[in-house]
Order: sequence, then structure tokens, then C-alpha cells
Amino acid sequence: MSLETYHTLRKIPVKGGFLYTKAGARGSQDPAYELLADHLEPHGQTALDLNPGIGLVTNALRQHGLRVQAIETSRASLRCLEASFGASVRVTRGLPWETEPDSTDLVALVLPANRGTRFVELSLLGAARALRAGGRLWMFGSKNKGFEHYFRLAQDWLGYGLLVRRDGPFRLAVVEKEKPAPVLPPVWRSFEWEFSGQKLLFSYLPGVFSGGQVDPGSAMLLRQLPHDLGHVLDIGGGYGALSCPLVGRAQCLTLLEDDWASVLCAQKNLGEQACVLHSDVDEALTKDQLFTTVITNPPFHVGDLVVLETATAFIEAAYARLERGGKFYLVANRFLPYEPLLESCFATVRTVAVDSHKVLMAQKLG
Repeated sequence: MSLETYHTLRKIPVKGGFLYTKAGARGSQDPAYELLADHLEPHGQTALDLNPGIGLVTNALRQHGLRVQAIETSRASLRCLEASFGASVRVTRGLPWETEPDSTDLVALVLPANRGTRFVELSLLGAARALRAGGRLWMFGSKNKGFEHYFRLAQDWLGYGLLVRRDGPFRLAVVEKEKPAPVLPPVWRSFEWEFSGQKLLFSYLPGVFSGGQVDPGSAMLLRQLPHDLGHVLDIGGGYGALSCPLVGRAQCLTLLEDDWASVLCAQKNLGEQACVLHSDVDEALTKDQLFTTVITNPPFHVGDLVVLETATAFIEAAYARLERGGKFYLVANRFLPYEPLLESCFATVRTVAVDSHKVLMAQKLG
């Protein structure tokens, strides 16, 4: 997949018209979104979609005549939502627990179980706080990924709940708000990590990749980098695990990240020492921005699905954004077949380290 193809928004037909989708965006051909969209029932006049992806459930709520707000963390998904709905839906970049209290009659939530228990629990708390008295939460998830726990928790916080539908492992329930919502607890946490004799303090939010510890792959990549790096681009940089140790070694640092929670963490961890951008791969950069070194620990999941299209786009973007003679460093699980993808772009590709992960280096020749 070329970078141009990755960034292209495509129309898909839905009830009442069409939606835009693209590579790297959640919710297209996903049974969770499709089943919730098909089976939820309208209530009141306003609705909030707390995990919209490309907007299948958002669209269903609109078709029911409700005024809808959609809160999304992914820049790739936000691009689709903005193109699909324009001003007809209040599309908001934000975190699912940062909701306006007593502001809506209905909340729809595909449980984001891939983000971890604490992220899901805080999403439910955001739903409970947003609902007015008598409002309803429609929640959808899998019994294999904690649905029963989350359903009980929603009833503890809200009130009476009814299991509406079973479909294989999937469960759909509705819960009515009969109680005041709990207070939002502190969400930020932090940890220390030492690298090359330097102690680093990282702050992180629920749901970010490897929150609480620097993952082995990132640590391995950092050990392979030369001291002089020039202008550095960190694609998919998360909360800054790769960029923070490079402060002082890079002439300048730019970090790109699709997930808004991770962007907030990176901004907190790096401050004015890097330019941190909410970006769908390299979408937030200007056309003429080039770098001496590009680094990445690319994702290979979109939701629960293992896909390489986003990592492929990272590789294409790295080539496009490197100066002549610049180097690209990538760390990955050993089983992932990135070598052919790199060889299709770069003249020089070699493996510089293999252990629990592998570190690959590719150079853009003049």
C-alpha cells in the first residue's frame, strides 16, 4: 500500500447515505459497531458516541433523529468522522472520561477492551457522568473480554440494566441512570526509567501503549542508535519512550502520534523540548519537512485486528521524510515481515540487532 493510498478516504454505503473510511481507522466491517448500530433504540433528544471509530453508530443515532456528539481519540478516525458528518455531528477530539456532566439522554459505547481495563472503566464513568437522570447507556462488548465485569460496574454506577442481545461471544445491554455518578478519580500516573545513566520520569494516561514501563522493543532500539542523530522524526511515538532519552542528542525532535491520550502524555513528558503533533502517520507535517533520522516502534493492530497497513505507511512516510543519506531505524517483533517492505523503498537495509525483537536500519541514498 502506497502512502497516498493509505491517506485516501473511501466512501462506504450505510443506511441513509455513506460514510468515509480509510486505512488505519477503526470500525469498518467490525461486527461490534454493526450490531450496536443495528439494535440500539433511541431515547430522548441528544446522544453521545464515546468510541465512534468511523461513525457507524454515530450515523445510526443520527438516523433516529438525535443530536449527536462523537468523542474520538484517533486522528485517522477523526478524519473520517469530520469528512462524513461535517457540521451535522459535533465531532470532538477528546478522552472518553472527559465528558460534560448531565449533558445527554443516551450514550452509545463499543467497549474499547483492547485499551485495557482501566481505560474501559473510565469510559463507563464518562458515560455515567454525561447522562442525565433517566438517560440510557447502550453498551456492546464480548464476554471473552470482560463484558460481564463492565456490565456489573455500569449497573453499580447507574442503576437497572437489561441484557438485550446475545450473538456468539457478543453482548448488548442497556442501563438506565438512576443514581448520581461517582466522582472522576485522578487519571495520571508516572514511573521512572533509567537509560545510559540518566533517570527519566514518564507520565502516562490509561490506554497508552506500554504505560508504566518502557517496552523491551523501544529499549532495544534506543541502544542501537548512534550518538549524533541530527533532526529526528519519531513516527507513532506514543508517550515519548523513544524521544525523551534523545533530548540533548538530537538537534531537534518531532513526534507524531495518532492517539490523543498518547499525544497528551508526550506533550507532558517532553514539554518544549520537542514538537508533538496529533497526526495520522505524517499527515500533520508540511510537505517540505525532512529529517536526518527517523525512528519508530510501529503498531501492528487496529483495534483487535493484526494489520500491517499502518506500519507499511510508516515505512513509506519514513522514506518520504528522510534527507538524502538519512537513516531509518525500526524495531519490531521478530515474526513481522518488514524486511521486504523496507527493501521495496530503500536501497540499503540491514538487521542491526536481534533478541526479543529485531532492529532494522534502512538508509536513503542520494
